Amino acid sequence: MLGRGELEKVAASRPQAEALLDQAGRHVATARLAMESDPIGAYQLLYDAARKSLGAILENQGLRASSRGGHIAVYEAVVAQLDPPLGKSLRPFDRMRRRRNEAEYPRPGSPGFSAEEVRADIPKVEAIMEIATRVIDQMRPF
Repeated sequence: MLGRGELEKVAASRPQAEALLDQAGRHVATARLAMESDPIGAYQLLYDAARKSLGAILENQGLRASSRGGHIAVYEAVVAQLDPPLGKSLRPFDRMRRRRNEAEYPRPGSPGFSAEEVRADIPKVEAIMEIATRVIDQMRPF
């Protein structure tokens, strides 16, 4: 992924990784508050919480997705390292990424977003956040 320009090396930073996890936690909290009044915005925040959690793992290692790699590179880089055994818990991210894209680039006839959808994905995002926290705690930066 480095060779293809999907990831780039940066200074490994545990503080930056922790800042991303803090942002993720705030995003989930805000998504909970907004899911009834703004389910699309809440879903986007929820997705961003998952993305930032995965990105925190990479930041701790001195890696970051490039504009070429985008959000999918964050997912693929983390899954390549953690699956098995944690792939099943990480898989909802890719589905959420595709669903979030439907909000950003809506197509006629695509299903709308609901508070129930946000509510259903909150535990999945919280599981991703917990994995990221554990990995960062156990992994020394490169």
